[in-house]
Amino acid sequence: MKRIGILGGTFNPPHTGHLLIANEVLHGCALDEVWLMPAAIPPHKTTPGDATAEQRLRMVKLAVNEMEGLRASSFEIERGGVSYTFDTMSQLVEEEPEAEFYFIIGGDMIDQLPSWYRIEDLLKIITFIGVRRPGAMNTTELPVQLLETPQLDLSSTLIRQRFLTGGTVQLLLPTAVEAYIREERLYESSRHSK
Repeated sequence: MKRIGILGGTFNPPHTGHLLIANEVLHGCALDEVWLMPAAIPPHKTTPGDATAEQRLRMVKLAVNEMEGLRASSFEIERGGVSYTFDTMSQLVEEEPEAEFYFIIGGDMIDQLPSWYRIEDLLKIITFIGVRRPGAMNTTELPVQLLETPQLDLSSTLIRQRFLTGGTVQLLLPTAVEAYIREERLYESSRHSK
């Protein structure tokens, strides 16, 4: 049975921290693959002027292009609508009966897990892998397999702010993603002043 990790998120933009987590879980939990899956309409995060779903997917594809074992998944974007983990994973489990799924979450999400939509049903079909995050409690009563990974306190918000103010983004995200952002003129002040 194929062991597949799912790392969901807005990936607005995808950065070095996402790749570090995905790669650490891939190897640390002996998974066959980790899919980075951008949300179509994330239930918690929407900001005017953000990259479109298609642009976020393109950036994820560029980010994982040369990373063995990591791949971009358009699953949630193709489904459309608000992305709840239970709905996504129920459909994936049905479509991929030969796979065992592991859902990767950061410490901030571990803290919020009890409030997730249909969490008890979700726990019956997937295994959670939690990675600690600076500033989060990183604790829950729910069954989460915790994996110690190097911690990188990096956010997409910081990177968008750097693009907005002309700051450096070198080493914070893959070169191909940076080039794409500049080419598409994402996160510039004109887009954020609407």
